[in-house]
Amino acid sequence: MPKLPIFRLRNTEPPSRRDLQYYGLTLAFTDLKLGVDNLRYDVFLSPRITADLSFHLARYICHFGEVESLFQMDIPPAIQTKFISVGSATKLRKPGPADLKTLLVSIHLAILNRAKAEGNPSVDVLGRLAVLKFIRAELQAQFARILEQCRMKSKSLEGVRQTKMMQTQALVSSFQVRKKIIIRRAGQEMFRLLREIEKETLARTRRSLLGELPADCYRLFLNPLILTEDGRDDYLCAELYYMFGNFDKDPDRFPNLRQFALNFMRELGYGEGIDDEHLEQALNVPENAAMLVGAGNGEDLTPEDRNRKDRLDIWTRLLQREGVLSHVVASYEAVPLLAEYAPRVNPQQLKNALIFREEAERVEKIIAEGRLHSDRLFAAIGRVASCRGSERSRFAARLLHDLCCYHRDLRGLEALTAGFDSVNLVSDDKVRQLSSLNGMLYEFLPPEDQKPAEDRVLHHVILKADVRDSSRLTRSLMEKGMNAASYFSLNFYDPVNKLLAKYGATKVFLEGDAIIVALLEREGEAMLSVGRTCVLAWEIVNLLREYNELLERSGLPPMEVGLGIAYQDSPPLYLMDGEHRIMISDAINDSDRLSSCSKQVRKKIGPDAGVFQVYSVQIGGRSNRGDKGSNKNDSPNPEAGPETEEMRLNYNVGGICLSEAAFLKLRQEISLYSCAANSGEPGFAGLLSGPWIDDQREFFVGIVPIANGVFRKIAIRKNRIAQVDVRDLSILHWTDRWYYEVCANPAVYAALPGEKSASAQS
Repeated sequence: MPKLPIFRLRNTEPPSRRDLQYYGLTLAFTDLKLGVDNLRYDVFLSPRITADLSFHLARYICHFGEVESLFQMDIPPAIQTKFISVGSATKLRKPGPADLKTLLVSIHLAILNRAKAEGNPSVDVLGRLAVLKFIRAELQAQFARILEQCRMKSKSLEGVRQTKMMQTQALVSSFQVRKKIIIRRAGQEMFRLLREIEKETLARTRRSLLGELPADCYRLFLNPLILTEDGRDDYLCAELYYMFGNFDKDPDRFPNLRQFALNFMRELGYGEGIDDEHLEQALNVPENAAMLVGAGNGEDLTPEDRNRKDRLDIWTRLLQREGVLSHVVASYEAVPLLAEYAPRVNPQQLKNALIFREEAERVEKIIAEGRLHSDRLFAAIGRVASCRGSERSRFAARLLHDLCCYHRDLRGLEALTAGFDSVNLVSDDKVRQLSSLNGMLYEFLPPEDQKPAEDRVLHHVILKADVRDSSRLTRSLMEKGMNAASYFSLNFYDPVNKLLAKYGATKVFLEGDAIIVALLEREGEAMLSVGRTCVLAWEIVNLLREYNELLERSGLPPMEVGLGIAYQDSPPLYLMDGEHRIMISDAINDSDRLSSCSKQVRKKIGPDAGVFQVYSVQIGGRSNRGDKGSNKNDSPNPEAGPETEEMRLNYNVGGICLSEAAFLKLRQEISLYSCAANSGEPGFAGLLSGPWIDDQREFFVGIVPIANGVFRKIAIRKNRIAQVDVRDLSILHWTDRWYYEVCANPAVYAALPGEKSASAQS
């Protein structure tokens, strides 16, 4: 019995229509001052940075242009005075790629610091535009300079070395012809480094200094086309997108394919009542292509898969009707051949050879002249000719996705180009002076390039590290016949001193069993003094914790400290004692109170302290600030003045207490986000509970940039000060005053949202 044919009933209902996403690419500035021409923004980049960038760009062009050998040849004496050898400069300096990366990080961090100082993210965008504009212009300028030097080199050999001169002329001619390829490859290297520093350093630093910003603007700087002349490069398009046709007769030119895509969306019912300019914004979203036609992989599992297949059939038939589908298949099949046949064969010529017999014959002759094998060419011609059905649909789906990616990046390049036109890179000293005097100039200089006159102290932070029960500790050591001075020096003073240079801190003086250091905040520097002081304090506590483990294993008594951080919104004053300067600052007094610890309060709170190491209470009774006979660790140190009857007592054992002024300054320096008690790892909510924890307490987390690519997470606990009974220190009520602790216990960081261990702080 013959088999009956099985027919699949096709869905006659029109495919369901899902909403498209629309995305317009624009670049706008806010609160920036126009320059001296009232049309553009004046920008001055560090001359040292730009000079070094020019050197690296010249080195890239020589390398990819394969003319390095020219600069290693001997030059006749008559020409030496006119010829500047890039190769000789390379021999003298020999910087590697890491040097260039360091330069890029340095200038971009200077831009971020200026944006932070002005509180305006548009300054960061302006600076990044200026750097890109300089690189784009310098690529062209360095190519022209090196070409001129190569011509001078070739001319110097006339009448001296005829054979060598002919070889040199051929090399120079090839260098000139391959200009677009050379600049593209140099630009790709620069783009790779720019993308790396954005991922490794700039994104986190920007988030730390400026908080979470819309990603749309910064996504423009990750565009692979930003260092191309016009975004139309066959090799780059073949590698990343689709190799569009270049000639008027080519049906797959970008404008044609863009119009086909718009017609396709209108055929599906999109864009009713709107013009092509608005509908084009849907082509800036590659996800739309995936939603409409999928990947063309033939999946038919769900109703949506079938709808995508129906829409893909419509798109494939449209391309077939417009006579462009064979060019699409040939373009994708030509990409693997470029590595073998280009640049001897032009990419467009190679693509056309896969479609037209006459062009294939011409390409075959070129390949034969170059002594290359043509097997891969004929295999690709066969694949293009035999491409049918599902294979064509797969290429059609890939085209729509690549077209959307290229459309997005090309529109992004146009937005950046408009931004470049609004940037005036100032190089003339008179223009710079005029713009600077009128407050119109945006200077981006790393700290080492700034003038000494700008080294003016604006604010300062004081950190005091105070040893607990130092008298008892000294007696204990002496009873064992040990030297207390060497004990403190080796286990406290020396380790702390080694940390100071890392954070730019200076030691103010030693006060018996305490160290007092200062971080000065100067004009033109990154305003991160409080954040870095907090990290320095954390490192001191962590370092002493490690030293205590060693001391205990050696049978020596451990050391306990309390740290206080105070901020003053003004420079410190100094007294002169002969040749020695003595700092005078209210912040020193504040840090002394914050680092103190009352024995009475310690005895009461210690058993219930939990993972936190700083608490503060307030009791009644007149201040005994003038009692000179009392020990600072035994007697309460009042926060209020003698005119009040309230005094503040601290518990600070291995903790870091932050003044309110310092906390407010920290919120200006970095982005602090509030961490809810019910978030984080299991048990995090339990950490924030206890008899001495206020139910209105808050918990903040932020990231402090320390150096290039180095960050430190810090956690701040904000708690109300408890009013306690003077007789037994029991809590009467919570006051409306607050104290702040920089958490130093690893258990706190291990319980933060997304953290698994204390090592996540790093």
